[in-house]
Amino acid sequence: MIAYVEYISLLIIPLFILFTVLYGTVKKVRVYDSFVAGAKEGPAIIFKIFPYLLTIFVAIKGFQASGAFDVLRDAFYSVFGFLDIPIEAVSMAIIKPLSGSASTALFTDIVKTAGPDSMATQMSAVIMGSAETTFYVLAVYLGAVGIKKTRYLVPVCLVADFIGIVVAVAVARWFF
Repeated sequence: MIAYVEYISLLIIPLFILFTVLYGTVKKVRVYDSFVAGAKEGPAIIFKIFPYLLTIFVAIKGFQASGAFDVLRDAFYSVFGFLDIPIEAVSMAIIKPLSGSASTALFTDIVKTAGPDSMATQMSAVIMGSAETTFYVLAVYLGAVGIKKTRYLVPVCLVADFIGIVVAVAVARWFF
């Protein structure tokens, strides 16, 4: 059974590309020309959103390098310590809304240090699936369309992340 799943997973993307080309051909769309036209727009979009991405990456690295991350993590850990949440999971809850790559690196470190079956690893895994990389997504999407006035968008996204993290902690406690 596993061999069939692996075989199908290898074929998904090539079959999707084949389907797209065949569908476009049936609909009398010039598939190659459409692809090239879309590819021409790619670099323009990259140049448009690059300043926003650079800003968020510099801010995240500055946040980590300044020691502010450690102070914030320790503050959250002392406030929520009575819930018996591992400090590694608190670290994940703080980093996940900031950066997907940083949270992946942190998760890898948690698995290596705490072990794959530890509560810290399991809770961090559920948090990774329950929260969004809010600031990265906002930088990319809002930067791509040029929205500068966000008003309530960031607070609402952070509240949604907080709720996702709270539910993730509760689910991890319940299942593990």
